[in-house]
Amino acid sequence: MMSNAELVKLSAAQMAEKIRSKEVSSRELTQAHLDVIEAAEPMVNAFLHVSGKEALAQADAFDKKLAAGDTEGLPELAGVPIAIKDMIVTKGIPTTAASKILEGWVPPYDATVIEKIKAAGMPILGKTNLDEFAQGSSTEHSAFGNTHNPWDATRVPGGSGGGSASAVGSYEAPLALGTDTGGSIRQPGAFTGTVGVKPTYGGVSRYGAIAMASSLDQIGPCARTVLDTALLHEVIGGNDRRDSTSILAPVPPVAAAAREGLKCDLKGVRVGLIKEIGGEGFEAGVAARFNEAVKLLESMGAEVKEVSLPHLPYSLSAYYIIMPSEVSSNLARYDGMRYGLRVMPPAGVPQTSANMMAYTREAGFGDEVKRRIILGTYALSAGYYDAWYGSAQKVRTLVIDDFNKAFEQVDVLVSPTAPSTAFHFGEKTSDPLSMYLGDVATIPANMAGVPAMSIPCGLSDNGMPVGFQFFAPQRHDEAMYKPAAALEAALEEQWGGNILTKMATPWLNA
Repeated sequence: MMSNAELVKLSAAQMAEKIRSKEVSSRELTQAHLDVIEAAEPMVNAFLHVSGKEALAQADAFDKKLAAGDTEGLPELAGVPIAIKDMIVTKGIPTTAASKILEGWVPPYDATVIEKIKAAGMPILGKTNLDEFAQGSSTEHSAFGNTHNPWDATRVPGGSGGGSASAVGSYEAPLALGTDTGGSIRQPGAFTGTVGVKPTYGGVSRYGAIAMASSLDQIGPCARTVLDTALLHEVIGGNDRRDSTSILAPVPPVAAAAREGLKCDLKGVRVGLIKEIGGEGFEAGVAARFNEAVKLLESMGAEVKEVSLPHLPYSLSAYYIIMPSEVSSNLARYDGMRYGLRVMPPAGVPQTSANMMAYTREAGFGDEVKRRIILGTYALSAGYYDAWYGSAQKVRTLVIDDFNKAFEQVDVLVSPTAPSTAFHFGEKTSDPLSMYLGDVATIPANMAGVPAMSIPCGLSDNGMPVGFQFFAPQRHDEAMYKPAAALEAALEEQWGGNILTKMATPWLNA
């Protein structure tokens, strides 16, 4: 019989196989992860809410179905537990977006992805920490404390989805859901040595995802292997009539592509090195691991060539106009009137609705959220809309055209995921622009709506993980899964196993 430490270190696909063969029950697997959460949370702080009672009840329900032979049609990951970023609403489980303005709010409905997770018989372990309303790149902007990087507790896990990435990286959960507006799944994946995927915009329903920037947000999977993200992608993907931005297209065959990639044969695959991402501003250790990984792709038969996307350098500036503008609009609904926090004006101040809104938003929103609301409101104000927001949208069109032209030449594009490895707490909070510049490599995918993925490609000179990023054409997410799985397999052959085995995990021996 496997110990908890051995059980939780399996991939999600291996866990699913053991459940189907009845070597382990969903309840045993769920309890093993709850035990790890209890041991790891004092150090990691990945979770805002642990739903142990509900998770065990969901596991028991699945085990009964399995015993009765009533699992026909369920996905491969049925019975495997999962963690959910607290930006996605869950019926009966608190959903706060890591903000005081939603503290204690319990949604009366489930997001579409949560309905699919429940229908798949996957127990929900709890809700993970994030930068407030997904606004940040370090998970230092949560109203409920920092999440720590399991590789080094003095460093950030990335953001905004640092909680989901740290939960997966520390073996608290085999799978997690995140949301990605400018890299919030991929950059935490790079910082924690995990795999993070942003699907094609509209490929996964956003119904029930708390809106940050509606034209950029996308729910996606986090896991420890490419195949695991593919299997979860197939669970949550597909059209949803409740989401007006959902595309009318079937889920791409991403799991089959990942399994094909495990053969490590990339003959005929054309890989484009993005000329505009890399070089100055990228740490030497990041560049070295990236270049080594590119050579591995070539050794497996991939044809590698440099490709230029000339307008990509402008995507960061355009993003930081479009995103705050949509933030300003979306967060206007948090006014203290209907739900969430309400703060009445003090005695001596007129008890008007306007004053109540002002005091509520002052108390409920953190500094980073306020900063982005102010920036967005300015960009949308009379006299500035065309000069700022309108111009940024024109740049966005040029970026989309660049990607379309690039994909006429190659099948996938690649770049480092982030210019640096995980930085120390407090290192960038006093300089927001420095923090924003860290998203330079991930933002273009959101601007263009294309799918993108980060996988670990080694350790930098400081012993921290480095991320390698793939981009694929819109609606062809499977195109990045094959080379990503191949590169992962080749790297793991060099490492002698998953990169996370190189991380100290004292909580597993507690």
